[in-house]
Amino acid sequence: MEWGGGEERTRGPWWSSCLLTSLCPHVCLLSVSHCFSHTVQRHTDTLNPSLFLSITVSMLSHVLQTDYYYEYTECDSTGSRWRVAIPQSHGSCIGLPEPVRGTECTFSCEAGEFLEMSAQECTQCAAGTYSLGSGIRFDDWETIPSGFSSLATYLDNGPHGDDSTTCNSSTWFPQGSYLESNRDECTVSLIYAVHLKKPGSVSFDYQYPDGNLFFEFFIQNDQCQEMDQTADKKWLKLTSHGEWATHTVNLKSGTNILYWRTAGILIGAKVVKPVLLKNVHIEGVAYASECFPCKPGTFSQTPGSSSCQPCPRNTHSGHGASSCTPSEGSAECKARPPCSKKDYFQIHTPCDLEGKTQVTYRWVEPQICLVDVDGAETLPPSGDREPCPPCNPGFYNNDTATCSPCPPGTFSDGVKACESCPAGTEPAVGYQYKWWNVLPASMKTSCFNVGNSKCDGWEVAGDHIRSGAGGSDNDYLILNLHVPGFNTPPPPHTHTVHSLSLQVRQNVNNVASIYSISVSNAVDGVSSECQTCALLSQPSGSLCVPCPPGHYIHTSQCTECPPNTHLTSHSTLGPEACKPCGPSSKSNKEHSRCYSDCVFSYSENNVSLSFDYSSLGSVGTLMNGPSFTTKGTKYYHLFNISLCGGEGRRAVCTDNVTDLSSADSQKETGEPANAVETLICQSTIIPSSGRGFHTALSSQSISLADTFLGATVALTLDGVKARPDLFPQTTNKVPDVNFFYRSLEVTSSCDKGRNVVVTLRCNPDRSTQGELTVPSQCPAGTCDGCTFHFLWESSGACPQCTSTNYHQIEGACKGGLQDTLYVWTEPKRCVGGVSLPEKKTWPCESMDFLVKMGATIGAFTAALLFSITCYFWKKNKRLEFKYSKLVMSSNKECELPGADSCAVMEGEENEGEMEDEVVYSKKTSLIRKLKAIASRVRVRTIMQLC
Repeated sequence: MEWGGGEERTRGPWWSSCLLTSLCPHVCLLSVSHCFSHTVQRHTDTLNPSLFLSITVSMLSHVLQTDYYYEYTECDSTGSRWRVAIPQSHGSCIGLPEPVRGTECTFSCEAGEFLEMSAQECTQCAAGTYSLGSGIRFDDWETIPSGFSSLATYLDNGPHGDDSTTCNSSTWFPQGSYLESNRDECTVSLIYAVHLKKPGSVSFDYQYPDGNLFFEFFIQNDQCQEMDQTADKKWLKLTSHGEWATHTVNLKSGTNILYWRTAGILIGAKVVKPVLLKNVHIEGVAYASECFPCKPGTFSQTPGSSSCQPCPRNTHSGHGASSCTPSEGSAECKARPPCSKKDYFQIHTPCDLEGKTQVTYRWVEPQICLVDVDGAETLPPSGDREPCPPCNPGFYNNDTATCSPCPPGTFSDGVKACESCPAGTEPAVGYQYKWWNVLPASMKTSCFNVGNSKCDGWEVAGDHIRSGAGGSDNDYLILNLHVPGFNTPPPPHTHTVHSLSLQVRQNVNNVASIYSISVSNAVDGVSSECQTCALLSQPSGSLCVPCPPGHYIHTSQCTECPPNTHLTSHSTLGPEACKPCGPSSKSNKEHSRCYSDCVFSYSENNVSLSFDYSSLGSVGTLMNGPSFTTKGTKYYHLFNISLCGGEGRRAVCTDNVTDLSSADSQKETGEPANAVETLICQSTIIPSSGRGFHTALSSQSISLADTFLGATVALTLDGVKARPDLFPQTTNKVPDVNFFYRSLEVTSSCDKGRNVVVTLRCNPDRSTQGELTVPSQCPAGTCDGCTFHFLWESSGACPQCTSTNYHQIEGACKGGLQDTLYVWTEPKRCVGGVSLPEKKTWPCESMDFLVKMGATIGAFTAALLFSITCYFWKKNKRLEFKYSKLVMSSNKECELPGADSCAVMEGEENEGEMEDEVVYSKKTSLIRKLKAIASRVRVRTIMQLC
């Protein structure tokens, strides 16, 4: 362990109290100044120096030297300072040694020296110790070094009240050669304060393998103000494969408080991997207040050493050693055991010119077993010469003892000769090893162990390769396969992937066996089969003749897919490769994917509705929550939805923690290094106030949907089912429109990928952008973890207006003019479309004119009717006269004179004469009317009888 002292070292109780209570260090420094001021004031106020001296000696007699330590005060304007004594335990300053003038502020010690505070002189470090002079190094973590403090907080307790007790056990754990962070949801800070006399730096090594554990490093001054830091210096980059990364930050002169802060986010039953920290090195201090002992395995032989040297081979040392001790030999000798079957192994000889191979056996080296004792096994005889196994796929035997790779553009299964791929296909390049007569040229085998003793590597065994024999449990067998590189990633939805697969089998003798190794899409690889050419854009180096985008291969010719279809690559040849897009979706120019153009039409019962969702085409955002983890950490789910408008509109979810740490890569590419760009995505947001961070954290960004299936009012599409029962019902006569999406990414819980249903509902009371909601009983947006449901209520989701959505109102006629107005039918459930017609004005007649016209027409009609009545009345009189004359002139009862006509004859036009002959009664009584009627009936009867 190498840790600092002197001006940068703060071991007193006040400083520890400050760290444990998150107070600023300047508060603790005030305590130092208080002790100094109190002592000086007491000294100046003393009237009797001899009395004061006796009191001081009396007090000092009760204070041991181990009860305090020395510190320097801050430098004044003249560059001087005082050395004061600070009690080790929190209490009174009485009884401490008097302050004395300290060294100049520019004073420093060389490497290999430390400042002895009692004498205020630089002293050489003793043998077995060292110092860096102006530097501090911490590399021994058997315990947390003095000066470091681990502070656990839980600032957001959620709805469960005060849960601060749950973080009492959360801390950084020393693990010998490194520190290990917490694994829970508590926010744990590792704090160290250092005072630099000149600008310096801090560097440390770390492992940060898990993005679910946030890790930041920041610096504060003595006023609790965070120092200016760029994002790439504050947020640490993720590491992988057990690699240690080094992080370096420049420090300013003065007080610097270093914070290593971690906080886990446990959503579900996840277990995070901790952060590991080691080799903390600080430069810029003036001196070391003590020397540091060498850690085990190292030594410093001479006084005044600035470092420790590792012990030579076959020696060892303990803590603070000045020399290394030779390692002793074994205490006893063991008898060599008789040889057994585990002491030898078999190998296959290379194929000879006749294509034959032979199994032979060899002893494990070094051979420690005895052969010439009872019960010992001997080497079996070599086997018969047998035909060599076939070549590995992609290779062929050219009538020699070795296998050669097939030429580019050809393939072979290892038995047959190399053949060219048929039209419309290309070789599936890679490596496939399943025959192990000899070790392939691209592989190397090795073995090493801690004791540097000899061990065997991997051995070929015909149809498999197996681990060789070792001499101890610490043997490591390495099989290295060199792949020169991988081809450019193929277009989306192709089956060619970069992969390395190992099939390992272990038998009862603790021997690991590998039967096959496959690597696909490798540069300079060979081919064992042909695959259908990618129907989308061709990767570089492809041996296929590329078709233009949006074309499929049919009879060795490229044919464009029909409109509104998309290509499925590496599936089938011919027109079947073009799959129709879903309802209300279109394909892009390349026919690589389907999308919605924000237009939807629906017809039912002779009613047609047209929708235009362009106003909703931009990305919609929904943040629901808050939710709480098992320990009460508050978090939100942020959803970004790109509804329609073409493939240029994509939703982006960014992991800002790892994204900020990759600022360099962002500047080069111009894109976020850790962002998910898709149709619908989700991020987990930790609010800045929730865990003590200075900014809101976004993590765990995932894609929920990258494929648009279609839009319909139906509840099911391509196996995805909408759930209208999850949302409040509506009395709106406009049907809800469901947009169906799917993610092709398979997860452990969703073996068929995730599905998303976005339901658009017309709501005139909402704004155009509207409001996104999730089911109340499924606050995470999904009830089963695989299908997500969203309701988007908006006035922009209403159909376009038509002429059936308004009616006309006619106004009153005023001044000979009449207005016709058009108004929307309420409630208005449409947007856009046709506009209301303009107000129309028609000429009209006023009411007075109509009344006059009506009176005139009425009077004329009345006169006309009167004239007609008079005419027919006179006509009727003539007929009655003629009839009466006819009856009276009949001389027989049954005979009536024949009359040529009942009408008025010529010569009978003298109305006056006729009227003189017939006398009418002006007043006809009821009896006369009855008699007249009876007479007429009798006459008619007689006429009928005659």
